[in-house]
Amino acid sequence: MQSGMVECHVCHSKLLSPTSKTVSRAYDRHRIDVSSKSRVLNILLVVGDCILVGLQPILVFISKVDGKFVFSPISVNFLTEAAKVVFAIAMLLIQGRHKKVGEKPLLSVSTFVQAARNNVLLAVPALLYAINNYLKFIMQLYFNPATVKMLSNSKVLVIAILLKIVMRRRFSIIQWEALALLLIGISVNQLKSLPEGTTALGLPVATGAYIYTLIFVTVPSLASVFNEYAMKSQFETSIYLQNLFLYGYGAIFNFLAIIGIAIFKGPSSLDILQGHSKATMLLICNNAAQGILSSFFFKYADTILKKYSSTVATIFTGIASAALFGHTLTINFILGISIVFISMHQFFSPLSKIKDEPQKDHLEMDNEKNQRTKDTSVINMAAGANDDANHRVGHDEKAPLLPL
Repeated sequence: MQSGMVECHVCHSKLLSPTSKTVSRAYDRHRIDVSSKSRVLNILLVVGDCILVGLQPILVFISKVDGKFVFSPISVNFLTEAAKVVFAIAMLLIQGRHKKVGEKPLLSVSTFVQAARNNVLLAVPALLYAINNYLKFIMQLYFNPATVKMLSNSKVLVIAILLKIVMRRRFSIIQWEALALLLIGISVNQLKSLPEGTTALGLPVATGAYIYTLIFVTVPSLASVFNEYAMKSQFETSIYLQNLFLYGYGAIFNFLAIIGIAIFKGPSSLDILQGHSKATMLLICNNAAQGILSSFFFKYADTILKKYSSTVATIFTGIASAALFGHTLTINFILGISIVFISMHQFFSPLSKIKDEPQKDHLEMDNEKNQRTKDTSVINMAAGANDDANHRVGHDEKAPLLPL
């Protein structure tokens, strides 16, 4: 392990941290807990993520009136971040009541200020998420919910590249092939849902849609990687305290956007509840729950698992959008989903794991065992030589071994 680098024993990411020893101990304790609970935790996270992510584009779709949004998407994002801030504070208060003897209060001034300094990097993913959450609404204007979900899944390849660069995570050749297969599966589902005769920012709809797609894939990928890096580099900080900073930054960025819109459109746009309905309230609750669940993926699981779990939600989104809105499930969509699931199985298969790590550990154990054997032999030889040097020959030992 390099100086100043900390390797996560769960996802094998290498993190640069000024408190590497402290973080390493935290990871070691987490590894012991994960060894017995990871499967249950991962299953719960994936199931919850499938439900929430699958519902999100459907709720966005039904919140439109005549194909348009009568509310400000930024107001939805601001209310979502505010709801998550309230949830984080409530969980901190509950967690504070059950703190162990000798631990510092989670909401004390000193603890809060120190944690805020250590987790200032969370402002980066908060800004990127604020941009991405607005792009989600824009994408809904050009694609149906199932296609938006498929496009969202293409982020996994960008995330893998960023994880390798930022967190120095290693992937096997089989895993890279699985990611390539994922892109093939997404490409099979052709984009045939563009509204004809519309434009985007003065550009032809196809051009505008693909530009939005490029941004829609890149921005949240950066946000996810930086979020996981920030969460795990300060692993001993309470996840609810980290969420408080992340959501607080997000609320600030969205509020600044609301102020900026008010400057150009007038004070009437400051009414953040204008145009909202029961559908948008459900959307806000869903987005808040989805963001909270994502933080557990980044803190205790893995970003790749988070994105792959979203592919499972594609089936739910596609079937639900077909049942509710009459969208057709084409053969391309079905084939694309099948390829995506093959990719998912291949990526997480035990055969795809990097083989040099166990071999390296095995060699280190053998070398350590051989070294202990050599040390024991040297000690025994030294002890034997010492006994020979101090040994006094008795009367009986002077007799010949064989009779004369």
